[in-house]
Amino acid sequence: MIHFDENTVRDLNSAISREWLETNGIGGFSSSTIVGLNTRRYHGLLTAATKPPVGRFVLLSKLEETLVIDGRRYDLSANQYPDAIHPRGFDHQTSFRLDPFPTFTYEIEDLRLAKSVFMVRGENTTVVQYELSGYKQAEFRLELRPLTAFRDYHSTTHENAALNPQVETEHGQVTFKPYADLPALHLAHDPAQVDSNGYWYRNFQYAVEQERGLDFAEDLFSPCMLTFDLNTKPNVSIVASTERRDAGSADAYRKAEGARRSNKTDLFTSLTSAADQFIVARARGETVIAGYHWFADWGRDTMIALPGLTLVNGRFDVAKDILTEFAAHVDQGMLPNRFPDAGETPEYNTVDATLWFFEAVRSLLHYTNDYEFVRTNLYAVLKDILEWHRRGTRYRIHVDNDGLLSSGEPGVQLTWMDAKVGDWVVTPRHGKPVEIQALWYNALRVMEDLAARFDEPNIAWDYGALADKARVSFNDLFWNEEAGCLYDVIDSERRDASIRPNQVIAISLTHTMVSKQCARSILNVVERELLTSRGLRTLSTADPNYIGRYEGGPGSRDGAYHQGTVWPWLIGPYITAYVKTFGRKAGRKFATTWLANFEQHLQEACLGQVSEIFDGDAPHAPRGCVAQAWSVAELLRALVEDASQPQSTATAA
Repeated sequence: MIHFDENTVRDLNSAISREWLETNGIGGFSSSTIVGLNTRRYHGLLTAATKPPVGRFVLLSKLEETLVIDGRRYDLSANQYPDAIHPRGFDHQTSFRLDPFPTFTYEIEDLRLAKSVFMVRGENTTVVQYELSGYKQAEFRLELRPLTAFRDYHSTTHENAALNPQVETEHGQVTFKPYADLPALHLAHDPAQVDSNGYWYRNFQYAVEQERGLDFAEDLFSPCMLTFDLNTKPNVSIVASTERRDAGSADAYRKAEGARRSNKTDLFTSLTSAADQFIVARARGETVIAGYHWFADWGRDTMIALPGLTLVNGRFDVAKDILTEFAAHVDQGMLPNRFPDAGETPEYNTVDATLWFFEAVRSLLHYTNDYEFVRTNLYAVLKDILEWHRRGTRYRIHVDNDGLLSSGEPGVQLTWMDAKVGDWVVTPRHGKPVEIQALWYNALRVMEDLAARFDEPNIAWDYGALADKARVSFNDLFWNEEAGCLYDVIDSERRDASIRPNQVIAISLTHTMVSKQCARSILNVVERELLTSRGLRTLSTADPNYIGRYEGGPGSRDGAYHQGTVWPWLIGPYITAYVKTFGRKAGRKFATTWLANFEQHLQEACLGQVSEIFDGDAPHAPRGCVAQAWSVAELLRALVEDASQPQSTATAA
């Protein structure tokens, strides 16, 4: 349980820096701050995935809540307007807890009102429940006014004449469909009086969007007001959904969802619960949401995150579904990097997502030993990928004469350091990036092993010979003797000596081209220049291009994205490299200590989740997505594979 008392919830700056996230397993979500004040355009009680896991629309932004005691009105909501916070419901709030659902507690005139929010798995359905306790002789009622947005979750809505304000009311159900091309919002409710007079509420301000240089003002429409007699029924439920539901089912939904979640509080359980929020359904099989609130499913993120999200916790069938689905979309030897939100053709614009695919397959075999699955479903695709890379595919991705993989063309960013501002590619990394060579070599060795196991010795020899050639060339080209580490990119005669974390991948993968002596030196450099309490910086602080804070408008933020910003996912490869280089005993001690330090973060931003990035400068404020798949996945993988006793991992091949 994560718990905050009234000292935190009544300190507005502290309260709005902490967010909660509920997900539904199909791409939809519910999210806000611990005082219910929305600070992002992505905040809302019901963001529905209309084409799971994409096509996401904010339907229900929030409920304006007023408790009335003998005619005395107490507003429980909180909103930011241009010159004021109104109302200030947090002045009556005494606690917030995640146990396992977001639960808000208010105390007024010796009464206690508890509100909880959760989503139903597999549905675009959010349940909000209120429970009044501490009765006295008085007349109590609860007024709830839904505020609706009905817009794409990346945008904001404004007062307009196109909205149809009419609502349909029947026993226990209010239906509102303001636009013909969007789904209806159904509000199932316990017995209540319904006032169908609708109003626009104008000029809500979203402070985080303002900080990010984006549209931060919004108008919301309230189609009705529901008034509940708490003397008759002190417990009230609202079920907001894109389908017709029954408020009488709210307790059953709650019981089922509670049973799905663990009540343990150790780091493994916390990260496993966080990981569960990223596994979502597609029309066929399952996929991975890269991050909340604004990412969909990305190939690179999925392949990096797959071991931590699915294999270390025994979700082998999910891993197989994901690998099979992505294999079906391989085109010209490339894995799709992104499935767009609106469901258009996948985008093929990455050099590393495809190579991480081989590492994900290797990891699957490590945990399951299911070579037959790989032979039947993936092996032919994997071979085809290597052939495309050898003869050349999009964006000049091809094997050079030295056996290494070259890629890139003007105006295109192909590695995970992919920020772009207009026509400016911030970190182009054209030529031969260090981690791409490491992944290429690893893929060749994985395929060498598979070909040998599948009785194709000539193909195995071919892959092995190319891997040998790549290893010799890599060690000739990439070692920077002066710095005691690896160059970041080799491009013809140009050697990029920037101290970046990509070289850690070259010593963390199962098949590595780097000697232990060199690996020790690399880790020493990375520890000195890049290691922080929240992960690895993307550039040394001594570099003139280093940017210590990720802030400002889109251009400013994208310019800092990989120029010093800390990424927690990189600590996974770092810990693995540390264990491989210095031994399991020393590595486990380091991993355990570092991961324990990270427990604090689970309570400082999005509760129970791990942020996408952090400032490079101390105190390393959390930035970017509030919940990122590969951040969680790599922490969880490192915890199980590197920090735990060896016997605690799944059975290896």
